[in-house]
Amino acid sequence: MARYVSLINWTDQGITAFQDTTDRADAAADLAKSLGAELQEIYWCLGAYDLVAILEAPDDETVTAFALKLSSAGNVRTATMRAYSRDEMSAIIAKAG
Repeated sequence: MARYVSLINWTDQGITAFQDTTDRADAAADLAKSLGAELQEIYWCLGAYDLVAILEAPDDETVTAFALKLSSAGNVRTATMRAYSRDEMSAIIAKAG
């Protein structure tokens, strides 16, 4: 499965109910699972982003569906990037010539 990194910020609604953030993280993991993905890690952060999540999904469409469904609850906004492991990057470099 492909790996993705999501940079996440709370909306006004999400920060108002910050006490529920760990419960919402559990719900996000359940959502990912229902779509055939896995929320591997989630970190609460200081700085430009409130959370960082690491997901594995079978394809871009699945992780996009996850991000849309997650954001539709109104608590977060996401920016998601495809991430490559060292071995994957080595294969990409080899393919590029």
